Amino acid sequence: MCELLGMSANVPTDICFSFSELIERGGRTGPHKDGWGIGFYENKGFRSFIDPQPCCDSELARLIKDYPIKSHIVISHIRQANSGAVSLQNTHPFSRELWGRHWCYAHNGQLKEFEQLALCPAEQHAFQPVGETDSEHAFCWIMSEIAKIGPEEATSCDFAHKLKPKLDHLRSFGVFNMLLTDSVYLYAYCTTKLSWITRRAPFGEARLRDVELQVDFSSETTPNDVVTVIATEPLTDDERWTTMEEGELVVFRQGEMVCQVK
Repeated sequence: MCELLGMSANVPTDICFSFSELIERGGRTGPHKDGWGIGFYENKGFRSFIDPQPCCDSELARLIKDYPIKSHIVISHIRQANSGAVSLQNTHPFSRELWGRHWCYAHNGQLKEFEQLALCPAEQHAFQPVGETDSEHAFCWIMSEIAKIGPEEATSCDFAHKLKPKLDHLRSFGVFNMLLTDSVYLYAYCTTKLSWITRRAPFGEARLRDVELQVDFSSETTPNDVVTVIATEPLTDDERWTTMEEGELVVFRQGEMVCQVK
C-alpha cells in the first residue's frame, strides 16, 4: 500500500528531514514506486508538486528535499498503485476548493466497491474525480459530505465529531488511512497504520531509519516551536511515536493536538 506523511507546526517549518526518509521508501527501500506528491500551505495559499515517477529517482523530489520550503501544514504521499493507472491524474495528494479554502487530501489503503459512494451529478457543480482511483472518488464524496455540514462548524471540535462517522463509513469499504487539511487544521484518520510525534523544547537529536541522516533539532528551532509529524510508519528509530488506534481521528492545529475522537 501507499505511505502518508504530514506535518503541522506553529511556525513555518521545512519538512526536508522527514521527506528524506520518504524518498527512500518511494521505490528504493520500499515498494511505493508508482508516483509521489506533496502539498504546502502559505497562509491560504497552496502549492503542490506531483510526479508519477518513483520518488527515489525523481529530480523533482530531490529539489523538494534540498529546497527548504517552509509551511505550517504539509501533506505528502508515495504511491503503490492498486486502483487506477500510474499517471499524473491519479497521483496524490488531491485538492479541491470549498468555502474559499484549498482542501488537500491523501489516502493510504484500498476501498472495495467504492463506486457505491454516490456523487452528485456534475451539472450540480459538485465535486467530481479527475482520475480513476478509489482514493480520489472517496475524497470527492468526503468533500460533498463536508459541504453539507456547513462552514459554521468547520473550525471547531464539533466538526471533527460530525466528520468521523463519514470516515467510519469509508472504513467499511476497506482500509482507509487518511490525511486531510483545510489550511488551518490537519485531520489524521487511522484504519491500520498511522503514527505521530510532537517535538517541542527541549529539542534533541533524531536519526532516520532508512537513511544515514541525523539532525539536532535544537540547532534548527527556537524554544517556542511546536512541530507534529504524522506518518504511516515511524520515520526515526530513536524517538517515541504515538501509534493511532483503528477508527481514531486526531486533529492538529499549529503543531498541537486539539481534538481526538475514538
